[in-house]
Amino acid sequence: MNAVPGPTSKGKQRRTALLDAAERVLTSSGGSQLTLRAVAEEAGVRLGHLQYYFPARTGLLSALLDRVLASSLERVTALTVAPTHGSGYEALLGSLLSDHDDPRPVRLFTEVWSLAAHDEEAAAAVRAFHDQYVTHVAAFIQDQAPGLSAAEARPRAEVFVVLMEGSALFRSGITGRRTAGADARLRGTALALLAGVATR
Repeated sequence: MNAVPGPTSKGKQRRTALLDAAERVLTSSGGSQLTLRAVAEEAGVRLGHLQYYFPARTGLLSALLDRVLASSLERVTALTVAPTHGSGYEALLGSLLSDHDDPRPVRLFTEVWSLAAHDEEAAAAVRAFHDQYVTHVAAFIQDQAPGLSAAEARPRAEVFVVLMEGSALFRSGITGRRTAGADARLRGTALALLAGVATR
């Protein structure tokens, strides 16, 4: 039996370009405007060309979510590799907070969260992403504090992730404005969560 050939390099490039266009539509216009026709127009191709790769919106949306979430998880994975015990809390926090300086990826995730609120498949993908995000942060916390149990590390990681995700909307300027006082308190609270220091 002959093996089914995989996608060609050119096919992968075209698929990537179409997903790039879908990401731009989602970020600029929102999930309600993420139609096949809008993506085809954004990509500068015929609708039939887009449908060759993504026959239906559901397939396009699924592929886009997979790419966005996988890319974010790759960054989290890289950031939480901590070879030196006790020295990485501020480096991790600084890197994650620096992501808020560019509102474009925050807008993208805002739209992903919005999609998850109305689409169970999207919600399942987002939940799986956050579960892995928390798992990586919990492992990072344990790496920084040898001997700490998973039962102690995971709740701290869960709250830390919630704090990072929620603060993105305000620190990026989408729903609020960043202030020096709030930023200092945010950093202190986040570091305390990572290090397990009680705060008042």
